[in-house]
Order: sequence, then C-alpha cells, then structure tokens
Amino acid sequence: MIDLATHADQLSPTDVAILDATRACVVDFGVRRTTLTEVARRAGVSRPTVYRRWPDTGSLIAELLVRELRRIAAETMPDTGLGRDRLVHGIVTGSAAIRSNAVFAKIFRTDTDLMLTYVFGRLGRNQRTLIELFATVIKLGHRDGSIRAGDAEHMATMLLLITQSAVQSAGTVESLLAGAEFDAELSRAIEGYLLPLPDKDCDDT
Repeated sequence: MIDLATHADQLSPTDVAILDATRACVVDFGVRRTTLTEVARRAGVSRPTVYRRWPDTGSLIAELLVRELRRIAAETMPDTGLGRDRLVHGIVTGSAAIRSNAVFAKIFRTDTDLMLTYVFGRLGRNQRTLIELFATVIKLGHRDGSIRAGDAEHMATMLLLITQSAVQSAGTVESLLAGAEFDAELSRAIEGYLLPLPDKDCDDT
C-alpha cells in the first residue's frame, strides 16, 4: 500500500500552521476572498514567510487540497480484507467524507468553477496518488480473486473518473438520490465494475 502519510510528514510546523490558517480562511470566506495576508495573520507568520513557500494563493489552495484529500484517503481506505471490499468501502466512504468536508463543501457552494480547476480540471498530484492507490488495491484483488482481470492502472483510472463524477454531481441529484441511498448506489456501481467475470481467472495484468 502506498504511504499516504508521507506528504504530511514532510511538512514543517510552519507549513502546517500556514495550511491550517488557509483551511480556516477558505471555510470562513471561500477561495476568492482568501488572501495570503490574512493567511499569514492567522498563522502568526510574516507574509514573506508564506511567499517563500507558496508564491500565490492558487498554489497554496492547491497544496491545501492535496493535504485534505490525502488525509481522507488515508482515513477511509481499509488496510485489511479482500481487495474488492477494501476498494468499494474506501471509495464510497471517501466520497462521502469529501462531500461532508468543510473545505470542499465551502468550495462546492461558492467556488464550483475553482473546484473544477483545482481537483477535476487536470491530472494533478491528487489524481495520480488516487490512481496509484486504487491500482495497488486492484492488484491485491487480482491476487485474492475478488477483482476481475484487467490492467490495474486502466481500471484505477476509470474508478477515478467514476468517483470524481459522483462527488462532483452529488449535489445536483440530491432531491432524487442522497445520503445512504446515494452511497448504496455508488457501492453497487463500483462493485459491479470490479466483480470477476464468470469462468475467468483473475490475474495481476
């Protein structure tokens, strides 16, 4: 399993303070009204201290979202069990955690277009980390026979697309499908995608 905690472990106490202050600003004001000046004030550091680490608000917000998503993935992806069960549980609970996360909830309410840019508009560090994580668990599922044969990276990439679509669109279908029912249907969709095909042996291709 890839180490999702490594990124956090590399942050200095000052980095953590700045990211914590950024998080508080985004939750309070949204992305557009978050400034490096206010972040520095809340973090108790000078503006040059922030600028030396992140040249602008955009790079700082991107770093915050990396931290938020990796923390959620680390907390929701099980370390034991069959590969398919681990992946279904991790993706469904992770998606729910993203939707209820204060930072993402604020951005979805006030800065949806920026969410598309930072999270969904390009294949960035978060997406590559999730693809690597999903592929690792898929390979475990190949070995224990719980996941159908197929290229692990290709399957992981499709799971990323399914997950992003579910997270991004959940609010638009809330009147039709929400809460536990939403999670149940997402679980069925992922389970069906991963189920071994009849009379096919799973392998690690």
